[in-house]
Amino acid sequence: MTPNKPLFLILFFLLSGQLVRAQEMGEPSWELGLMAGGAGYMGDLNQNNPLQISGLSGGAYVKRNFNQYLGVRLNYTLGQVQADDANSSNAQFRERNLRFKTTLNEFSGIIDFNFFNFNLGGGTRQFTPYLYAGAGLVVFKPTVKVDGEKYRLDRLATEGQENGYNNVVLTIPYGLGLRYNYKDTWSVFTELGYRTPMTDYIDDVSGRYPVNPVLVRSGQNWVNLSDPSANQIGYPGTQRGDFRKRDTYLFVSVGISFTFVSSKCYSF
Repeated sequence: MTPNKPLFLILFFLLSGQLVRAQEMGEPSWELGLMAGGAGYMGDLNQNNPLQISGLSGGAYVKRNFNQYLGVRLNYTLGQVQADDANSSNAQFRERNLRFKTTLNEFSGIIDFNFFNFNLGGGTRQFTPYLYAGAGLVVFKPTVKVDGEKYRLDRLATEGQENGYNNVVLTIPYGLGLRYNYKDTWSVFTELGYRTPMTDYIDDVSGRYPVNPVLVRSGQNWVNLSDPSANQIGYPGTQRGDFRKRDTYLFVSVGISFTFVSSKCYSF
């Protein structure tokens, strides 16, 4: 799916190493930011396209910049992702006919590392690329509509889960961005970030078709939410998802930030 572990380990060691330098350089400052953009997902209904955007996102953060290179922010992001087998280029997916939509509420703590000596806080560069990584919680509630009626899939045990599954889980954000200081304490930025949540149920699909499917009424008929395929291909115990352990989601955004810079003079 995405190169989660190698990239995250590189980011972790790089960012952790900068903590030692944080007390030696620059003056701490506070920063507020707003962002908006798109949201995407990779999982059982989108297995191969890591850049597929399926919804919108928006967020805000408050950040403590320890120096020109290192900052820590508290981040909130709201996004929506969806996928529908009916729109897939894969004939087997179209026959399977699963679909979902979910809102993502993410709360996270993130460490930012600027590559260049960014000029807010005493640096000399107006532009810098940056990396980030952290940890947080994401709340998700996958749904599906049948004849205008919305159903919460996480409450229905569509794969026969005895105790359902948790829709509030740990998530690991990591990514990269570009930041530009265009006027005094105002900056603009753009970033692309992936998230690895500790669940495979962002899309309500993970393992096998259940013995007892979930049925809901649609007019005079019943709709099988565990197996909505036209030919009822979902024999109990056969593969429903892709058996990978976790889904992935992403946010791509542009934003604006304001930094409260100290009036203290710097000497080098």
